[in-house]
Amino acid sequence: MLDSYDRAVPPQAEPPDSDDAWYALADQEACAVLAALPPDIRAQVAGLAVTLDPFPRPDEEIEEGDDEELLGLFVGPSFSVALETADPLPSAIRLFVENLRDEAEDDPARFRQEVRTTLLHEIGHYLGLDEDGLAERGLA
Repeated sequence: MLDSYDRAVPPQAEPPDSDDAWYALADQEACAVLAALPPDIRAQVAGLAVTLDPFPRPDEEIEEGDDEELLGLFVGPSFSVALETADPLPSAIRLFVENLRDEAEDDPARFRQEVRTTLLHEIGHYLGLDEDGLAERGLA
């Protein structure tokens, strides 16, 4: 199943020098995460869109009482539901780059770790895991 993993993140002496460079770094990390998934899970997420957005929309903000910014969001039917329905809208994972940067305090290594953990967390939701199931796998 899906578990958190630690992978050596190449050191980067300086933070990216532009917003575009942060998006490129997020894209590189997301591609690396997807490529490193076990083949059976990679097949299950093959049709899943992953987008990089600056921030969530106001109607997507986290629930009242939460003290953290929303780093990512899974939208659409989960894998098992998508198999059973002909939903015209594909499932997607949205990663919020500016919130991830803020969480990582503009540290490139921490940013890559946040992208990795957030993407795996949202893939877990797509595969049907709830918050407890994600926590058991180190993805809460």
